[in-house]
Amino acid sequence: MEEARPSPTPAPASTPRRRGRPRSEAVGEAILEAAARLLGERGYAALTMEGIAAEAGISKPTLYLRYGGKAEVVAAAFARLRMGAAPAPAGDLRADLVAQLRHLRRVYATVGMSVLGVCLAEEEHEPDLIAGLREGSLEPGRRLMRDAMAAARERGEIAADADLDTAVEMAVGAFYAHHLAGTGFDEGWAERVVDALLRGLRPAS
Repeated sequence: MEEARPSPTPAPASTPRRRGRPRSEAVGEAILEAAARLLGERGYAALTMEGIAAEAGISKPTLYLRYGGKAEVVAAAFARLRMGAAPAPAGDLRADLVAQLRHLRRVYATVGMSVLGVCLAEEEHEPDLIAGLREGSLEPGRRLMRDAMAAARERGEIAADADLDTAVEMAVGAFYAHHLAGTGFDEGWAERVVDALLRGLRPAS
């Protein structure tokens, strides 16, 4: 009789090996800070990958390991400013909306308005930038305001049939319109916009 052979011992599961060196968080922060700083100083058209790398103190190949081009870097830098430091909702609709509008002003004061100009004039030629801004910054920013309004609607503070999407567009659009008017932002601007908006959203008495 043939002697039974022992079953082969299963080979231990191999641990996936990481390819290359782990990415440095400090390098990532330096890149986004450099991109935001240069964007505010030079505008989008004059911004280059070489300039971003030099400003961040890294090599251009290191930058390209993380981002495929200028549009990707700018979208990521804008998202970091817009959403990373966005005020958390406090449960007070007026205060929340004022805080969001003030934050929006601070973001554009940092990066300048050239990104908005590209959005308006160069969508056909800069589709990656526009898509990145919409996905990482514009839509999430709008959601913050809409969610604050939706919570207030649940609390009965605004009308049950209030058009929240249009209200968000009115609030954000007021910022762009005021900037284009060139009259400057005074201290009470955000409060006036929010108060006018809330008058149209409150339930009929």
